[in-house]
Amino acid sequence: MTSDRDMLWHRCAHLGRVLLPLVDQEPWRRDRRHENLQTWGIDTVEGERLIEVFAALAAHAVAADASVSAAEFDALRVSAVADAATGKRDIELLAGLPDTFADSRDVQAVGVFRLYAYKGGQSSRRLFQLSREVRHALAVLGEQTPMPSLTCGDVFRRAAEAGLPQ
Repeated sequence: MTSDRDMLWHRCAHLGRVLLPLVDQEPWRRDRRHENLQTWGIDTVEGERLIEVFAALAAHAVAADASVSAAEFDALRVSAVADAATGKRDIELLAGLPDTFADSRDVQAVGVFRLYAYKGGQSSRRLFQLSREVRHALAVLGEQTPMPSLTCGDVFRRAAEAGLPQ
């Protein structure tokens, strides 16, 4: 049986996975992100996967702080997730994660994030740069939506409308 904690992570991971495809509906944004990653010395594939997991970790941290269940996750404000991406320490983002993950991609991405967080130095700088990229991507989604307070549920609806995998 899947616990609420596992379901919450699943919702957070889904938010991370749809983030870049929604932002990339304007292709020049992808090109700019790739340029940034290259300038920072981060492999594009690894960097984009870290952006996805960073967004998921930030969403998870906000949900945990607010004691939000998986069923209540859709009401979480995207702006709160953006604030957590740049406002919480890397170690804080790792707190409270499930012990196991259903998706092997999550295991690997969280492992790389942990490695970067604990390694320090240049790795910490890269996480800082990626946090800014996550915040920017979430802000872009907010700008593209006429709603005053974009929620995670709104993002999921946009992803479904765009034909992204659920």
